[in-house]
Amino acid sequence: MNKYSLFLFFILISTSLSAQIKSPSEFLGYSLGDKFTPYYRVLDYYNYIASISSNMRLQKYGKSYEGRDLVLAIVGSEENLTKLESLRENNLRLSGLLPGEAIPRQPVIVWLSYNVHGNEAVSTEASMSTLYYLVNTSNANARSWLKNTIVIIDPCINPDGRERYVNFFNSVRNLVPDPLPFTREHIEPWPGGRTNHYYFDLNRDWAWQSQLETKQRIGVYNKWLPQIHVDFHEQSYNEPYYFAPAAEPFHQDITPWQREFQTLIGRNNAKYFDDKGWLYFTKERFDLLYPSYGDTYPTYSGSIGMTYEQGGSGRAGVAVLNRQGDTLTLAERIEHHFTTGLSTIEVASANAIKVVSEFQSYFRNSKYRPSGMYKTYVVKGGNTEKLKSLGRLLERNGIEFGYGAKANARGFNYLTGKNERLEVTPGDLVISAYQPKSVLLKVLFEPRTFVSDSVTYDITAWAVPYAYGMQTYALTDIIKPVVKSLREDNLLNQKAPPPIAYAINWNSVNDVRFLADLLRKNVKVRYSEVPFTSSGVNFNSGSLVVIRSGNDGLGVAFDSLIQIIAKKHNINLRSIHSGFADKGPDLGSGRFRLVKKPRIAVIGGEETSPQAFGEIWHFFEQEIGFPVSVINTNDVSNLNLFEFNVLIFPDGNYTKSFPADKLLSWVTAGGKLIVMEDAIMQVAGKKGFNITLKEDEKKELSNIEIIPYADRERVSVKSNIPGAVFKLRIDNTHPLAFGYPDYYFTLKLSDKLYNYMNGGWNVGLFNKQSYVTGFVGASTRKKLVEGLVFGVQEVGDGSIVYLADDVLFRGFWENGKLMFGNAAFLVP
Repeated sequence: MNKYSLFLFFILISTSLSAQIKSPSEFLGYSLGDKFTPYYRVLDYYNYIASISSNMRLQKYGKSYEGRDLVLAIVGSEENLTKLESLRENNLRLSGLLPGEAIPRQPVIVWLSYNVHGNEAVSTEASMSTLYYLVNTSNANARSWLKNTIVIIDPCINPDGRERYVNFFNSVRNLVPDPLPFTREHIEPWPGGRTNHYYFDLNRDWAWQSQLETKQRIGVYNKWLPQIHVDFHEQSYNEPYYFAPAAEPFHQDITPWQREFQTLIGRNNAKYFDDKGWLYFTKERFDLLYPSYGDTYPTYSGSIGMTYEQGGSGRAGVAVLNRQGDTLTLAERIEHHFTTGLSTIEVASANAIKVVSEFQSYFRNSKYRPSGMYKTYVVKGGNTEKLKSLGRLLERNGIEFGYGAKANARGFNYLTGKNERLEVTPGDLVISAYQPKSVLLKVLFEPRTFVSDSVTYDITAWAVPYAYGMQTYALTDIIKPVVKSLREDNLLNQKAPPPIAYAINWNSVNDVRFLADLLRKNVKVRYSEVPFTSSGVNFNSGSLVVIRSGNDGLGVAFDSLIQIIAKKHNINLRSIHSGFADKGPDLGSGRFRLVKKPRIAVIGGEETSPQAFGEIWHFFEQEIGFPVSVINTNDVSNLNLFEFNVLIFPDGNYTKSFPADKLLSWVTAGGKLIVMEDAIMQVAGKKGFNITLKEDEKKELSNIEIIPYADRERVSVKSNIPGAVFKLRIDNTHPLAFGYPDYYFTLKLSDKLYNYMNGGWNVGLFNKQSYVTGFVGASTRKKLVEGLVFGVQEVGDGSIVYLADDVLFRGFWENGKLMFGNAAFLVP
């Protein structure tokens, strides 16, 4: 057989294999839309296509918390797939994130993300249809598109949440689907399938990457940097389909080209929907502002980022009767997502040259002509642990940074809200705006978010300096970092005689991890109630001290154990060689209090906010590695509370599961009760609890505002606070605020404030000057004048901790984690 005949033979074999590719329905043994497909069968189909198609590569990029594989299907022409790695690298050269000369002509990269919300399960089903269409060589359209396009399909961002939903639905559905929306198969039990294993909303985690799934996904996303990204969702089953262009407010750094191309894609989607007579809407509700969504994060990273929303969600099941009297089926929902997915690829392919050219221009402008007035950001050193944590966040997002040399400058001080002089010193973190990811940098660091429209879909303030509570300056001048990394200091003198104690300053969540690890290993730890100085080293209130004489049971392992744990957590451990302090109390003073090892229970269940519970669960298990027990809300009344010494009620509406009298008796006997956000409302004003809600002033009838019906949405924002930053005054002499300066930046999500406590410790206080940034409705701003946000009430031998704002918000509000650690471990 000559070479030409051999070539024809392989072509025929390839064509034959392609012709035999099974559709999802053929492979699964049922028509798509008849039922929801378990995730393992979805993976089976993707693996099957990878084994038989020359137009697709399957890449495993990680695992979910529950151990399910996370995969990408990379689809392209055979020619493009043979040079896939060089195309990926060239794409990064186009962005300037990889050095070298870029080839300006290359395929456009389209990334399609499905099922970030687990109970919006239709999109994973649609992904199989989209994949089949693209790899089926009998489709002339697909063959044509793939010459100019590489399509990356993430079939399920959130497999754990999806399986929670699918298992629920498949276990309760009727043989003949019941479309009545109030029947069992349409009502999920707590916590629902929307969120991941720890009940986090992964669609709000793109920039922060607090969750395992997100860290892994963004790691590979930033190695590709697609030109177009679509995030497939579902909304209420009473809604039609939504696609771009998005609603106002658009962030001011979204370019005219990005807006224009959204409209171009939207018009193409509309063409297909009009042909079918399907209803849709655009330019409403889903804005482009908050930077951690599946449409905004790609947009701020140079892509055309979009959200597509199909009517349905977890209430829709396989068939549901909507308020128009129509029955919406799963098969119809699949077809709609399938149609917009292909429509997007079609537009991308037809405009590939222009899209890639604009992509390159975007990053060139970012690097050489960054937008906005600020050209440098300086984060002051001093808290090395926080600085390293911030550095990791920047690295994960592809933002370049370094550390400064001595220089004088002037800039906007985030702490005071004023332009001030500053001295840049070695060890300060310096970030230049002259870099490819400058737009994302600007959005994450902007002191005040410009909001063009007050009707927004999410929080309106998120600046990293506030979230981390770090002294930061935004400069109009250019200062370049001079070194790439911090110098590590070895603070232990290995030649010195064994110390009588080890100590660390208490100022970050990293110190909470260290403490948790020590307590898990039954090391006795004390904390100082007041500042002290030993061997010339200053220690703040809350500083941890591990004394040899109190840990006799560790024997010769004492030094190695403490040092190993400190090294594991990158702790700056100090040796103390004398109990006689230079200043402040000596080690034998009662001012050094023993940390009581907590036995912690967290309440979760039907009356608890799943996300609020998940933040706490994730904090203990993943952030600090400390065991907790989870108690179902239905079991609280029958619980033997004395099995625990710390009990936490997350945000929730506990109408049935808050036995106030029983809890008060337990606290009096030595228990510690932590009530968070709306859980405080279950005790506010009740006998034995000193906290009371600040009430609204009653309106006189003559002052009632007459509102036109057409203005109802606009007027409603007067009482809105979708997420704004306020600067609280903090009593940092109280253990709840140990490790903080005399202020704390809080993210306020409600208008609730409490009266100052008479007979309690008022730790976090609100005043007229507290507002920093973010949208606050006019009537809400009038209410937020003075009051209590954080406080502690001592009752008998125990205490009640009140945390009225979310200190663990979405896992990214870093500065609140220390306060939560204080509440759990240090508050007596």
